[in-house]
Amino acid sequence: MKSVALKILGALVVLWAAATFTFFVQAALPGDRATLLLNQDSGQIKKRTAAELAPINEEFGFDKPLVQQYADYLGGLATGDLGISYQKKAPVTEIIGEQILPTVWLTLAALVAAWVIALLLTLFTTRRSRVVKTLGSGFETLSAALPHYWLGVILLVVFAIQLSIFPVEGGTSLYGLILPALTLAIPLAGFLGQVTRDEFENVLDEPFITSARARGMGDFEVRWRHALRHAVLPAITLSGWALGALFSGAVIAEIVFARQGIGQILVTAANARDVPVVAGIVMVVAFVYVIANLLVDLAYRIVDPRIQT
Repeated sequence: MKSVALKILGALVVLWAAATFTFFVQAALPGDRATLLLNQDSGQIKKRTAAELAPINEEFGFDKPLVQQYADYLGGLATGDLGISYQKKAPVTEIIGEQILPTVWLTLAALVAAWVIALLLTLFTTRRSRVVKTLGSGFETLSAALPHYWLGVILLVVFAIQLSIFPVEGGTSLYGLILPALTLAIPLAGFLGQVTRDEFENVLDEPFITSARARGMGDFEVRWRHALRHAVLPAITLSGWALGALFSGAVIAEIVFARQGIGQILVTAANARDVPVVAGIVMVVAFVYVIANLLVDLAYRIVDPRIQT
């Protein structure tokens, strides 16, 4: 219980640090926020009088001392309030909530696909012939170095435009999810495969593997039932980071494949300097990182109960 409490406390500290950084970045941005809002509403860029700015400052709390604004911001976050969008004049939680589900599905699909690719490479190429092993490790090294945006464009041009196998726009269908998910999954599979392969080779030299073979167990069964379980532990640790990275990387895939999700919201908000929406998405990504790492601790206990985290 003590270790669990410490991890939860650490997660809260991470969220507080992300919230603090986000708030003061907003406060440090050049230009008067009330003037920016009025200019956006009117479509005219000009200097505003104090009388024009007063209602906006009062509505959004810009006239309060910075310390009080900070306290109000943290208080809002504690109750799930991410503020009001400057552009849409709607709660940020509603704006993100309307589009977050497609991003979540894309992230989870990419994580599952990455694990499947990495495990297949590990099982069927590790400690095989020199050619097979070289092909497996070479694919892992190459795929780990691929940028998401470049890979997404290549997959789109080849499989959607030239071969017409997949739709050009991802949409919300399961079929349209394949290319965006592979865009995120293939580079991650390279990282997972590299980590799993190294540990897998070490595990194959352990005495319990030799004992299993001596009992007449086949090669694939030894690899699947015994070696793989111990080899995936380092990759599980990497998955905690990867889930958060995939969630933020989904923004790129959503733009390339014209998918719904928080990626389109982020681009629109950044172009319009809609700081509350941008800050809200940053906080959501930070929250995903925290939850992912807590899930990693749980996965450790499930995969190997001897490990106390």
